[in-house]
Amino acid sequence: MIDHIGVHVLDIARSTEFYLKALAPLGLVIVMEVSAEETGGAPHVGFGSGFKPFFWLGGGEAPSGPIHVAFAARNRAAVQAFYQAALRAGGTDNGPPGLRPEYHADYYGAFVLDPDGNNVEAVCHAPE
Repeated sequence: MIDHIGVHVLDIARSTEFYLKALAPLGLVIVMEVSAEETGGAPHVGFGSGFKPFFWLGGGEAPSGPIHVAFAARNRAAVQAFYQAALRAGGTDNGPPGLRPEYHADYYGAFVLDPDGNNVEAVCHAPE
């Protein structure tokens, strides 16, 4: 089980705005922010639900390369809402909402590229 993951971004403000909009349909919000002074380096923004951040953005550093991260969606409608919100927030289509039977019969996902080229997915594994 993953406790948390961090992604380095070139522009923390731009990426924070993107993820605020893209992750809202999945119920994820900013739950913690840490300033550059507090970290002794770059600012960080933690997204999650409740009080536990599990997806972190770290600003001011060059990305080490594109990554792939998949967020669980409670249903297929949430996958579709994520996709539309991410595109409106400036993301780039990397695979529209739909079944991906090559993974399994009920794998329903959508993919977008964030402002730094990272592949961000929302996925629902439940049958409709």
